[in-house]
Amino acid sequence: MASENFKKLNLSNAFLFAAALEDPEICRLVLEIILERPIDHVTVKPERNILFSSDFRSVRLDVYASDQVQVGYHLEMQSKNERNLPKRTRYHQAEIDISSLKPGDNFNQLKPTYIIFICSFDPFGKRLYRYTIEKRFAETGDLYDDETHVVFLNTKGRNPDDVPELLVDFLKYVESSTDRTIQKSNNDTLKKLHTRVQELKDSRELEGRYMWLTEWLESELEDRLDERLKDELEERLKDEREKMQQEAVRNQERFRKLFLVLTDSGSQEDLDKALHDPEALEELYTKYNI
Repeated sequence: MASENFKKLNLSNAFLFAAALEDPEICRLVLEIILERPIDHVTVKPERNILFSSDFRSVRLDVYASDQVQVGYHLEMQSKNERNLPKRTRYHQAEIDISSLKPGDNFNQLKPTYIIFICSFDPFGKRLYRYTIEKRFAETGDLYDDETHVVFLNTKGRNPDDVPELLVDFLKYVESSTDRTIQKSNNDTLKKLHTRVQELKDSRELEGRYMWLTEWLESELEDRLDERLKDELEERLKDEREKMQQEAVRNQERFRKLFLVLTDSGSQEDLDKALHDPEALEELYTKYNI
């Protein structure tokens, strides 16, 4: 079953996406499709191409690359809308900038960057295939060019006339990475991408990595769930103990007041009832409005 599921993965799967873009040529082709400009050469950094997060919320499968003119690229597949993409963008931009400079370097040495998110959902609800973020002066509308660029792609777009046909076909392929999708497009660039994806799906080594990651994730989620249930149970027990303690204090105070009333009135019979008959005790509380 695991083998069958692996072979049915689409490029929208973060693991398969990162694995495909480890190939510099595939990474270059994808960047050319997204940015609509030729790129001669791309280097995918092997030490940072796939990162596994230990925060239990998700697994980071990011692609970091640079080209011949030292432009930095961060590409990431997003299949779940956690409604944090603007802040996530800030984090990745800071991460790239910090790693680009050594102590004492001039800030002008910061390289241009592109942060690209490919989403299998509409991140901003405008039904666009592509959202390009630009910084501008509020007072004049002029471009504030710090050489940072952010692009969000949406596989659920509905404006094919406003973007290149190749980009639309690519986003369709992301959602359905099949022979049929390629036949409909009949684009040489996408055929190259599809060939590489098929090779990856036939790789037993990569399938093993995917199975290990899936099992690891399931284990971490189970452990996290067990820990959360344990914490929840402990919290509930703590609340119950506090309630019981508060109730005991209230009962002690009520009985003290009743004891004083009965002692002052000299009602030994009622006092005996209060000490030995729970039902009579409640009746006495009512009788003396305690």
